[in-house]
Amino acid sequence: MANHFDKIERASRTRRKVVRTVTYVLLTFWALMVLFPYYWMLLTSVKSYSAYNAEYVPTFFTAAPTLENYVSAFSGVPLARYFLNSLIFTVVTTALMMAVIVPAAFAFARLEFKGKNLVFSLFLALMMIPNELVIITNFQTITNWGLRNSFAGLILPSVTSVFYIYLLRENFAQIPDELYSAAKVDGTTDFKYLTRVMMPICKPTIITIVILKVIECWNSYVWPRLITDDPAFFLVSNGIQEIRENGFGRENIPAMMAAVVVISVPLIILFLVFRNKVMAGVSRGGIKG
Repeated sequence: MANHFDKIERASRTRRKVVRTVTYVLLTFWALMVLFPYYWMLLTSVKSYSAYNAEYVPTFFTAAPTLENYVSAFSGVPLARYFLNSLIFTVVTTALMMAVIVPAAFAFARLEFKGKNLVFSLFLALMMIPNELVIITNFQTITNWGLRNSFAGLILPSVTSVFYIYLLRENFAQIPDELYSAAKVDGTTDFKYLTRVMMPICKPTIITIVILKVIECWNSYVWPRLITDDPAFFLVSNGIQEIRENGFGRENIPAMMAAVVVISVPLIILFLVFRNKVMAGVSRGGIKG
């Protein structure tokens, strides 16, 4: 009997090892598939223009890396200006959005007022509207207000998000009602309860929302392209198109890749620094308690 159980245990361990091995192999393969474009982008950015054009068959390494493409990326077009514009747009938009969605999520999660459920349902219904229709409406509104080619025109349509209000409201709703009742008994105001209790508890989710919004703003392309035709207000995303059209030409792929590397680095660093907070916020958003 003991030998029978030993055989079952050994077979079970073998199956677990096989499953673990297959899982790691598949994950490794998938990681290589995902990371390869970034490697190719970085590799191309350090190849000289002549070396790149001399390659009839693309090579996976270079014996003579160079940084001249990065110099061309900043000298061929005002890439530093695009960076500054994107930084202003991202910081201001994210700050204004948080100032809007945090009180809104708190109101839907904790406050009681007539028609709350109906208003929240209407908010959620807005998520069903195609983004193209919203862009058309926003474009007409911003144009009528005379805000084209301005930071106000870039920022205003992005200062709220129904999805982020919903996500934060779900997190706020998980906080026990007893905490709110005890705070009110102690004379704590709603604003103080929000900032001293709810926001610290939901900090991972708030950080996740901030990071996602930063990425969204940094990568924004369609709206800035529609609302601005003045290079003084170009962001890094539509600045890439300007680089391609009027910078160092369509043929200088290494310089293009260098510009893309420079633009991608801030987002990569941001994710690496806050990756644990992002994972914690995402996992918390899926837990009901």
